Amino acid sequence: MPKESNYSEAELVAGCVRNDRVFQEALYRRYFHVMMKMCRRYTTDPEIAMTVCNDGFLKVYKKIESFAFKGSLEGWIRRIVYHSISDYFRKDSKYVQFMVFEDHDDATNPDIVPGLYLEDLMKLIAKLPTMSEKVFRLYAIEGFNHREIGETLGMSENTSKWHLANARKKLQDLLNDQRNQYVQKNS
Repeated sequence: MPKESNYSEAELVAGCVRNDRVFQEALYRRYFHVMMKMCRRYTTDPEIAMTVCNDGFLKVYKKIESFAFKGSLEGWIRRIVYHSISDYFRKDSKYVQFMVFEDHDDATNPDIVPGLYLEDLMKLIAKLPTMSEKVFRLYAIEGFNHREIGETLGMSENTSKWHLANARKKLQDLLNDQRNQYVQKNS
């Protein structure tokens, strides 16, 4: 038997479709660290990150038959694990937290929008121009790099970078509007 790291994506998918534990373990070992890293961006609790990551892999195994080889297997797995993260935090309301854009929660920081929840931020992201929103979601939320985004969306890396910069600027403008509305409302 070849080493697990030598399996092609097609072999991994076919083996997992057959429910072959050897291939399931190989898939898990190949993509676990990347997916766990993504989960750790959303929680500092290693147990929650592990739970969410493993739930995501369980969903991957259940849905593996639907992988159509349009894009990379890693990107497909990443989307499923990301949805597991969203499902976990949506389901467990005690983890609904304020969105903070700095490593510290300093009430005197003018860049922090008081009372902004993740749900509110997602609504603001949805207001971005379509392609810039797609690039922003893939880069900032799902953790794709510009090469992967370019391959997925059929654009160059530089175009992906431009859309990300555009999304950030427009999102910053939307956040400033949100902050101003909050200040006026609470003045």
